[in-house]
Amino acid sequence: MKPTRLLLTWLGVLLGLNILMGASAALQFKVPATLHSVAWGLLLALLLLAMLDAARLRRRPSARVYRALPGSLALGRWEEIRLYVEHDYPQPLTVQVFDHVPDGLAVENQPQFIQLRPGERAQLGYRVRPLRRGHFHFSRCELLLPSPLGLWSARRWVVTHDETRVYPDFARLYGAQLRGVDNWLSQLGVRQHQRRGLGLEFHQLREFREGDSLRQIDWKATARQRTPIAREYQDERDQQIVFMLDCGQHMRSQDDELPHFDHALNACLLLSYVALRQGDAVGLCTFASDQPRYLKPVKGSGQLNLLLNAVYDLQTTRKTADYQAAASQLLARQKRRALVIIVTNLRDEEDEALMAAVQRISRHHRVLVASLREEVLDQLRQAPVQTLPEALAYCGTVDYLNTRNQRHDRLSAHGLSVLDTLPSALGAGLVTRYLEWKKAGVF
Repeated sequence: MKPTRLLLTWLGVLLGLNILMGASAALQFKVPATLHSVAWGLLLALLLLAMLDAARLRRRPSARVYRALPGSLALGRWEEIRLYVEHDYPQPLTVQVFDHVPDGLAVENQPQFIQLRPGERAQLGYRVRPLRRGHFHFSRCELLLPSPLGLWSARRWVVTHDETRVYPDFARLYGAQLRGVDNWLSQLGVRQHQRRGLGLEFHQLREFREGDSLRQIDWKATARQRTPIAREYQDERDQQIVFMLDCGQHMRSQDDELPHFDHALNACLLLSYVALRQGDAVGLCTFASDQPRYLKPVKGSGQLNLLLNAVYDLQTTRKTADYQAAASQLLARQKRRALVIIVTNLRDEEDEALMAAVQRISRHHRVLVASLREEVLDQLRQAPVQTLPEALAYCGTVDYLNTRNQRHDRLSAHGLSVLDTLPSALGAGLVTRYLEWKKAGVF
């Protein structure tokens, strides 16, 4: 409980009046004795009223607060939260409401004043913007309740247990229900390459058309129908994709609002969406994390929800990636041939370890190493050089990029596929490579 500005103003006026009269008496100005009595009487009356008002405020019940919280939020997107206030006050009352938002959520429009009218439920809204993924718990709401005479205000805590989850920002894909995968992929800059030859999976028989290859003719069906009948093929729909996601210290870099790890998650979910639409199975495993997670490859649209729930609270650690241990775990779990996509950020000290692990995996699976590159490196390389510190930064950047390219070339020389890309372009790069290989039937 604390005094309001009204009480402090009256106390200041009365105390100032008494000080003025005391100073006048000290300067031997004649002050009527009744004026002293009136001033002290008013001060005493104000104190009595303040005590009575404080006692009435203590007995005043708290309002009831209910929160309308979405079950899930998208990382980096503003979302509105509604608060509903119910009360039993017989007279209109203006209270201040402040909802305690967990760390990791940016907030707008708080605190707010709201008018409570007898017999009515009041409501207000504010906006939050998640800054990180995970599970968030709202535990309480704070009310600043005025006293009947407005001399005091009391802080009341209202317990409200609500929970929500913050997922990667996949709403732009999953919520929109893409009108067409091809149209949307073209907007992202994804390039689809022409197939070299026919598809691998038989689809149907149909009449021979101009432009069909003679190899497509089904001679038995042609003999029965007495007209040329051709076989029609489609891309194989029963393939498997497994993401190996590095959760170690090298994925903690950040160029824009999102860390590299969040860009990697968004890219994996993007490719999962496309692959599931193509009829393939998608799975995931993590390494260098506090709690390694594994989700076996499964087909169907429901797998996307399982992926989202499996990764929404994943966080990076300060551990160094152990590629050999991750390869052993994958090979023990994944027996069927699959496209294994390793998402990491390759550094000098891990070159040999990654090389050995990828070679082990490639004996049984098709492997793609997606290595994220910091955007600041490209900026330093393209920036004008005018001073000695800028020249040193430029030379160091070029040397690091050359070394990085040599490591990637070394992997490619051993027949291993590498995708060197910026985090923001990882999604389009993965989808492009996936569609290219699927059209070519190479995994």
